[in-house]
Amino acid sequence: MKFTLNNGIEIPAVGLGTFRSKDDDAYQAVLHALKNGYRHIDTAAIYQNEEEVGRAIKDSGVPREDIFVTTKLWNSDQGYLSAKKALKKSLERLQLEYIDLYLIHWPKTYEKAADTYQAMEEMYKEGFIRSIGVSNFNFHHLEHLFETAEIMPVVNQVECHIQYQNTKLHEFCMKHGIYLEAYAPLMSHHIKELLEDDTLKEIAKKHDATSTQIALRYLLDRDIIILPKSVTPSRIDENLKVLELELDDEDREALRKLNKGRRLFPEPDNIDY
Repeated sequence: MKFTLNNGIEIPAVGLGTFRSKDDDAYQAVLHALKNGYRHIDTAAIYQNEEEVGRAIKDSGVPREDIFVTTKLWNSDQGYLSAKKALKKSLERLQLEYIDLYLIHWPKTYEKAADTYQAMEEMYKEGFIRSIGVSNFNFHHLEHLFETAEIMPVVNQVECHIQYQNTKLHEFCMKHGIYLEAYAPLMSHHIKELLEDDTLKEIAKKHDATSTQIALRYLLDRDIIILPKSVTPSRIDENLKVLELELDDEDREALRKLNKGRRLFPEPDNIDY
């Protein structure tokens, strides 16, 4: 299952997240994922695992052109010249000639975002990046970026899960041709609460699936790209099998009602990094 981004590039709907995956764990997780059907890997400079991700890509035997690789620019590298330097460093660590998707990891000032994005647009035109986007951007961050951007972001990667469905931001982004990408789609360190939810259990039983698979499939049905993170081979495989699931309208309506507007990660307007 793939979505077509606003620049015509296809992105696999399910990617492997690597947040907090370190050293050999990151390498083994990416290697297993690629050898077992994944074609979308998400990392970031701040995760400090780009070298392991790149090594796993190289060792997987999967042709580079078949793999969609995302990495992100950390806030300390925002700015026109520093963004260009940071991309080159990410490429070196990943041992890649280009990135499929490069994101501004978190918003800072409007001016910083504009300067950073200009550098990314130039690197896009030079072929170092196949698509560009943002992460953790709220409505106003996007609106100000639109004022100076020549190229529309293809995605906005944000927290999104069964208890924080981010409906309004999703509608806004889709209206502008920007896909939402869900990080922490299984509620991250609060996954136990997801597993204990009775509605999810009931729908999972109905489909002979797991609660996590139901939670992930619901996001896919909303045309949201999902980035479940795991270093456990069985979980990595289980997450990809959501592509075989089919929910009905009754399921989706029940799942929609689980939204609590509950954010688990920092609010982008109140970060200090």
